[in-house]
Amino acid sequence: MAYIEGFLLAVPEAKLDAYRRIARKAGKVWMEYGALQYLESVADDVQPGTQVSFERAVKCKPGEVVLMSYILYRSRAHRDRVNKQVMADPRIAAMTGPDTCPFDPKRMMWGGFKSIVAF
Repeated sequence: MAYIEGFLLAVPEAKLDAYRRIARKAGKVWMEYGALQYLESVADDVQPGTQVSFERAVKCKPGEVVLMSYILYRSRAHRDRVNKQVMADPRIAAMTGPDTCPFDPKRMMWGGFKSIVAF
């Protein structure tokens, strides 16, 4: 089954268009190196939990929105090969510098997940 790399982050609403532009470019790079799918999504209907929530997970501040993203791969080994190439690509480095990144990367979380059910 597929391997998924998931991301959760907060982006200031005023910088959402800038994030979208960078995400489109980044997605093209990931796909070029072999990712099966690249998806970026913005919170639309997320409920605050009593203990945890998407907003709390990324320490969302007023005026920020939560984004959840994922990249789909054939396997963890495939993910590792693709990411090695992506991280060495100068186009990605140009998008993630302190002057170009439209969010606080310290509040981003990510991880790899094995599929257990798929249709």
